[in-house]
This record gives sequence, C-alpha cells and structure tokens, in this order.
Amino acid sequence: MTQAAPATTSGTTTFPLKFSLTPSTAARTEIEREEILADPGFGKKFTDHMVAIDWTLDEGWHNARVMPYGPLQLDPASSVLHYGQEIFEGLKAYRHADGSIWTFRPEKNAERLQRSARRLALPELSEADFIESIRQIVAVDGDWVPSAPETSLYLRPFMIANESFLGVRAAHQVGYYVIASPAGAYFSDGVAPIKIWLSTEYSRAGRGGTGAAKCGGNYAASLLPQMQAYDNGCAQVLFLDGETSSRIDELGGMNVFFVHGTDTLVTPRLTGSILEGVTRDSILQLARDRGLTVEERDVTLGEWQDGVASGAITEVFACGTAAVVTPISQLKGPNLSIGDPDAPAGEITMALRQELTDIQYGRLPDRHGWLTRLDAPAGQA
Repeated sequence: MTQAAPATTSGTTTFPLKFSLTPSTAARTEIEREEILADPGFGKKFTDHMVAIDWTLDEGWHNARVMPYGPLQLDPASSVLHYGQEIFEGLKAYRHADGSIWTFRPEKNAERLQRSARRLALPELSEADFIESIRQIVAVDGDWVPSAPETSLYLRPFMIANESFLGVRAAHQVGYYVIASPAGAYFSDGVAPIKIWLSTEYSRAGRGGTGAAKCGGNYAASLLPQMQAYDNGCAQVLFLDGETSSRIDELGGMNVFFVHGTDTLVTPRLTGSILEGVTRDSILQLARDRGLTVEERDVTLGEWQDGVASGAITEVFACGTAAVVTPISQLKGPNLSIGDPDAPAGEITMALRQELTDIQYGRLPDRHGWLTRLDAPAGQA
C-alpha cells in the first residue's frame, strides 16, 4: 500500500492520522432514531458517536479515535474554563436523492479553523485530518443524515485547551472533537422574513480583537444583546463596528447583504472584526455567476436607512451555515425602524438561496467543485 503524502501544519510535517473505533453500546434503535429525525429541531439531539484527537506540545496530534458520544472529563483547572481558549466550526452533511452523503466546501472550514487557531494560540489541524475527522463520524453515524426537505446533519468540530494549569499562557495540551446533530430549519418559522434588532450599547468585536475568529467569546458577547432582540420581538441582533458605531458589522451569527435595484449585491468588507463566512463567500460567487455587480465595502447605518427610504435598497438578507439564507424585513432599534415588517422575501434573496441549496443537495450541477462526498473513501467521490 502506498503511504499517503504527509500533511504540513505550522511548519511541522506529519503523516495523516489513523483513527480507531470504539462502537457505542448504547446506540439508539432504528425506531428511536427515526422518531428524532422526524422532528430534529436544531442542535437539540446528537448522534451516537463523536470524534476525538489529542494534542500535546511534545507529541503533536495523536490518538485519533471515534468513540461513543458522551460527557468530556475535564479537570476544574482546565485552561478553557478559565481563559476561554477554544474555537469551533460548523458545516453540514446532506443526503442526496440517490442516498449518498456529501458536505459543502469543507476545505474552507478547515482553513478557517486554522486561522482561528492561530488567533487563539491553539495548534493547527491539517486540512486532511479535518476532512477525515468529518468522514469518520459520518462513516459510523451516516444513518443519522436525514432525507426530508430542508434537513441535514449539522457537524460541529471544536477545539479546547484542556491542560490543567492556572497561568496566562497558551496551553500545552489540547483536545479536538467532532459531534453531530440532525437539523431542521434554524428559525422556528422556517424560511420567512425576520425582524432584527440594532444593538446600540454593545459591540461584537473590536479592532485587533477576535472578530474574524470563530470562537465562543464572540458569541458570548452577543448573548445579552440577543436577549434584548427577543424582548423587542426580533429574531437576531445586528452589530455596528466597535470604532465609530456607524458601519454595519454583522449579525450575532450571520453575515448581512444588501440588494441595490436588480443588479447589485453589497456586503460589508472583511475588516478583521467580521467573520469570513463560507456561505458569504459562496453567495458572492453565485451572484457574480448571475451577472450581478458585487461590492464588498463599508456600509453605514445611514446608507441602509436612506437606501430603503428611497427605494435604492430593494432587499436585505443574512446568511450563514445554520440558517443558509434568511430574508430580513425590518431593522428595529431604539427610536429606529427601517423596512416593513410585513414585506415578503425578495426575489434575488430567494433565488440565491434556492441555487445554493440546490447545489448542496445535488439538485444542480456542482460547477465550482464545492461538494465533497463523505460516504466513500477519499479519491472515490
């Protein structure tokens, strides 16, 4: 057998990891699993297994395994509990009409996990090992990938510092894990226009901070404003930049887009405080394919307000892995209202959403090579 080419991470050459398997003795029955898949919700139920890989300063990445899903054993002094040294990713496994299982642009998630790791002073996992970790959980829990419309298996890779040490330095011991959860629509009302709340008191991230990293601290900072959004009848919270409080940043968990007229798509440029979304990047490409003019630039709150009032801005939507594309009908805030809460979803918004999901579910040709098959060995997709 020919040895696979070595993977390189942070200047260290290592061969791809070999995974061991310990099957769960408490796996759900087919009937139990089907009951869950009939109404999965989002992030509420989890599959029977998980992936784990250990890292230490001396040994690097090692002990890759698929094991029964269950609690992690953490020492009370684990670094992650005190200094928040952790990162995560989110992607989905889709069942196509022929029963095969695919995922969407996993190499982009692997790259972003590496960028997040650099920012949080965590070790980088190679792209090959990241994708193989996804293959491994699907290999054992593939029956958990649902087939109903708008459903998928949500995959959550994450990395935590689990060294038992109370000191402000990068941890010398880390764990990487992958868990999986069958998923339906992200919002309870499904694909319908939502109202969002403008946070005027809080910022999601600041210059030189961790806004471009996918880490829990960014999301923790959004939770109080998100509660305010709920209190004001809104589904999500929108943040302005932390420097001038005038530029649109992003939502608590999604990027935001503006349609101008019928031919231009605008989204805030990546400033270091905005997460570089995989769905965001895909939407930009699909828009270019359609002949739309695409602009990544600063967008101010005033431009949004004036654009809607004049009719220059015809549609607004948010996007992310979990919710895919979600139309926005109204922005609310203290003494502020932009848009019509009863406005229907925009034509371009829904066309882009349909095209993206059609590619993900195999209903349209994958002309950009975005899909990776998970239920077949690498090289056989």
